[in-house]
Amino acid sequence: MLQSFSEVVKQAQQLGKVTVSVAAAQDKDVLLAIKAAIEQGLIEAILVGDAGMIKPMAAEIGLPVSVAIIDEPDLDQAALAAVTLVSQGRAQILMKGLINSSNFLRAALNAESGLRTGNILSHFAAFEIPGEKKLVFHVDGGMNIAPNLQEKKEILISAIEVLRVMGINTPKVAVLTANEQVNPKMPATIDAKALADMGTAGLLPPCIIEGPIAMDVAASAEAAKHKGIESEIAGDVDIFLVPTIEAGNMVGKTLVHYAKAKIAGMILGATNPIVMVSRADTAESKLNSIALACLSFDRSRERTVKNGGV
Repeated sequence: MLQSFSEVVKQAQQLGKVTVSVAAAQDKDVLLAIKAAIEQGLIEAILVGDAGMIKPMAAEIGLPVSVAIIDEPDLDQAALAAVTLVSQGRAQILMKGLINSSNFLRAALNAESGLRTGNILSHFAAFEIPGEKKLVFHVDGGMNIAPNLQEKKEILISAIEVLRVMGINTPKVAVLTANEQVNPKMPATIDAKALADMGTAGLLPPCIIEGPIAMDVAASAEAAKHKGIESEIAGDVDIFLVPTIEAGNMVGKTLVHYAKAKIAGMILGATNPIVMVSRADTAESKLNSIALACLSFDRSRERTVKNGGV
């Protein structure tokens, strides 16, 4: 159980440094996050982009002169070069800089040198909510608009597997809907029941999954008891799977703006973690996102690849 982002940082520090490849690194806010992560002992970095812009920014914020810079002024080429560093194993985490998200992701999925796995990409958000005993994780409130059942299954598998790498071996999963009844007029409830049945049948990685389940029941054992619902996960959920991007977006922003939650996020479904922060994210959020990616990187897989495995 991860109780806070400070614990994420601490555990990532204990695992040792990884290298972050930044695409179009001429972004002061991103460089400040890279600097903070270097100072925390989490990472080394390779900055790909317009060196004529990166170097003055780096000097202004006091970024160590030892940080590698690869000069590539063209944004699309910079993204492709940053992705190639990861696909070649010279870096373990890819991070977005000053480049449009669609162009960045196009490079990440490049057929020749990209980070394709065949799985759907999804947004994985972590929240530290005041008064709660542990971090909670939400998927997918930032990438897929209205995923179908198969896509939800892939999104969920990616989230379960990344939590396993982070030390949470049997996460508790809530497949969120408006209520606990399967209703043909509410397709999300049908999908939720199907996913719960997959979990029971052993068709998902190890987890305790319930659905359809409403947010009040998922978040509160007292609410479940009041409704007469027996639940193994109520009040103790690790992964909240939202039905649509609108639902995930609204829940996440409500937690941040009204509950004063701290947030970190990354993209799952590629061969390596991808950090794609927003310019609106705080410096703390950007650092937490890097730390989350560091902790989620599967170092055992890297060792296997280096030893000639697959």
